[in-house]
Amino acid sequence: MTETLPATPEGISRAAALLRTGALVAFPTETVYGLGADARNPGAVAGVFAAKGRPAQNPLIVHVADRAMAEALAVFDPDALRLARTFWPGPLTLVLPLRPDAGLPPAVTAGGPKVALRLPAHPVAQALLREFGGPLVGPSANPSGRVSPTRAAHVTDGLAGRIAAVLDGGDCNVGVESTILATGEGPVRLLRPGGIVAERIAALTGPLATGGTDPAKPVAPGQFASHYAPAARVRLNAAAPRPGETHIGFGTAGPFSLSATANLEEAAARLFHVLRLADAATPAGGCIAVAPIPETGLGAAINDRLRRAAAPR
Repeated sequence: MTETLPATPEGISRAAALLRTGALVAFPTETVYGLGADARNPGAVAGVFAAKGRPAQNPLIVHVADRAMAEALAVFDPDALRLARTFWPGPLTLVLPLRPDAGLPPAVTAGGPKVALRLPAHPVAQALLREFGGPLVGPSANPSGRVSPTRAAHVTDGLAGRIAAVLDGGDCNVGVESTILATGEGPVRLLRPGGIVAERIAALTGPLATGGTDPAKPVAPGQFASHYAPAARVRLNAAAPRPGETHIGFGTAGPFSLSATANLEEAAARLFHVLRLADAATPAGGCIAVAPIPETGLGAAINDRLRRAAAPR
């Protein structure tokens, strides 16, 4: 049975106690709900892969309470330090060289030499990390490849009975996963667009490098070609639905509109919830048609998720 814990001191204390035993606890971040486990416990980390059905070659993001905890796990170059000082806490993940004495099981990094680190801004996530007193892995708390959870109910929809508890911190206000960057080898490289738009990062670092990664061998989460997928097929850039399709709108009103006012921040926050609603309303074998989304700002992250949702499975 999966407990639902309130985001109170008592609920956070219970969640931390469960994590210390090696149990899995979902927790809210500003982006999506993460599936928390002790990042230094091999059995707990293995449990995350098992509960999600996650491929072993897909590395995990490690969540930390502060920069000191992060610097004990990875080597920060000057670009990484500037990015962390500017955007942490927040929806930014940095992929950095793993310290030999970090104490993380190889499964966390998929056997690679680098680790993905994030310091979340959500107050419940911060309180849980402080109470736990160590790093937590935290991939999205859903079956692997499916739509990410932005509400506690989304977590239990997919993982009830597979995890010990979900810490209910309400709706996630960013709604798409963190931006992932790699530093230390030439220009800062954008590995996944996310909650911090590329334009803000480039203003600090200069132009970002992109591409050069193999979806079959991800160096960071969220790089598989098919990901974030509902059960229904997804058709993109659909100004209007075809007969029998469920239409997700943008800039128009309707039961499945991402934003009636074409606001990208609202659209990002609503994306995964609306995908779930549209999926539930679509008959088996049917299709969800999604309106065009601008590629600027948060639109880049929204379109990245939609392209992967629509990819062949």
